[in-house]
Amino acid sequence: METETFIRPNKSRKKQRSPLLIFLFLFTLIFLFYYFKNFICPFLLPLPQKSKIPIIPRPSQCNPTNRLQGKFLWYAPHSGFSNQLAEFKNAILMAKILNRTLIVPPVLDHHAVALGSCPKFRVLNPIELRYAVWNHSVHLLRDCRYVSMADIVDISPLVSYSTVRFVDFRVFVSLWCGVNLDDICSKDQTIPSPLSERLRECGSLLSGYYGSISDCLTALEDDCRTTVWTFQNDVEDGALDSFQPDEQLKKKKKVSFIRRRKDLYKALGPGSAAESATILAFGSLFSAPYKGSESHIDIHEAPNDPMIQTLIEKIEFLPFVPEIINAGKKFALQTIKGPFLCAQLRLLDGQFKNHHEATFLGLKQKLKSLKQPGQKPIHVFVMTDLPMANWTGSYLGSIAKDSDAFKLFVIREDDDLVQETAKKVMAAGHGLKLGSILPSSAVINKRHHTRSLTDVLLYIEETVCSCASLGFVGTAGSTIAESIELMRKHGICSG
Repeated sequence: METETFIRPNKSRKKQRSPLLIFLFLFTLIFLFYYFKNFICPFLLPLPQKSKIPIIPRPSQCNPTNRLQGKFLWYAPHSGFSNQLAEFKNAILMAKILNRTLIVPPVLDHHAVALGSCPKFRVLNPIELRYAVWNHSVHLLRDCRYVSMADIVDISPLVSYSTVRFVDFRVFVSLWCGVNLDDICSKDQTIPSPLSERLRECGSLLSGYYGSISDCLTALEDDCRTTVWTFQNDVEDGALDSFQPDEQLKKKKKVSFIRRRKDLYKALGPGSAAESATILAFGSLFSAPYKGSESHIDIHEAPNDPMIQTLIEKIEFLPFVPEIINAGKKFALQTIKGPFLCAQLRLLDGQFKNHHEATFLGLKQKLKSLKQPGQKPIHVFVMTDLPMANWTGSYLGSIAKDSDAFKLFVIREDDDLVQETAKKVMAAGHGLKLGSILPSSAVINKRHHTRSLTDVLLYIEETVCSCASLGFVGTAGSTIAESIELMRKHGICSG
């Protein structure tokens, strides 16, 4: 009879550790410490908790001898490009009303900074939002991907409109923070420690982390949960807005905010505590109609101020810079070559990914109305976030196969037209040509900010859609579709 022998391990004997494993473990710890210290920039880390805020002496930027000449307005853009553009328009208007120079921000990566939901009263507070925008802006500079909003949107008519003043964010930062930004753009994505620390401190100050500083910085904490900005409105200043959190929201989410309508000029203009501050820092300036009111800014007319009224009309539509407009026209004329329909189909992002059928319905109906017996294929320019590889099985896939009835056109990110346009936009450097302050002490070398090409595909696509003579089918609720409709209304392709 055979028996099986089990050898039980001696539990009392300690397991021997290999010297090699110990060495590798220690080496990994040292490497991670070095990497964290040198490659993870301190200014990209979250703000400490408010309870740990140190008491600091008055910053050097706020001393009378060092203070910048003039008064400035800074704000925190967020979300996608269309939202950022809407905020930029509001910022221009508010800077004019308050007689301040607008600090022109960069174009942020799509949804790199998110606000949250105003209707649900769940948004990032202004201090955190400003700091997130600051971090991302420096991140763009470090990665050689910085593009000013003025590099994409043509504000030259407003610059010549003498009462509107602008300064590029890079120029402002170099002066306000006392740093040289020429060397911040780095292929290995590192920033020298003294510079990164200086930027972190400067960003914390400007974001309002240390609070407002008399005669220097007013860091507003108003946002869409508490304030609707107005101007020359007949409604009593400080009156309750018509939209308030409902009882269910108050109980379920313990929301206690009260929204009031505030006159911008009275609250922050001459005679106010904020008026003397060199910098007036807002949070989000995005606003949209909601339940009979506006989420944050309700300034649509100024009947008692002709100059402001003229500006409101001017900023309704801000076209892209000529380099982008010309590229879109070129594609329409030389590639599509004839009448065409534009279909803007947003299918993957946010609320749109679950509504494919509804999105395709409008396109189906439009194509059906255009079909005529014996006609040549209908030209359709398709602007969508759905990759072509995933068209199979969708309505897009079916019309792409029907070459007898339809001829589809798309633009890809790696197309020569896109790459050439990006080079032209970067070379033009419209942002750094803006009117500035103390230009002799804030020279920014453009060579250090043009190593990576900006993504201009979206802007070229919107321009092409504005040229579609057979019509436009957009995605309901998409701010991109609204932007294209505005371009078509102003006949951007007819010039």
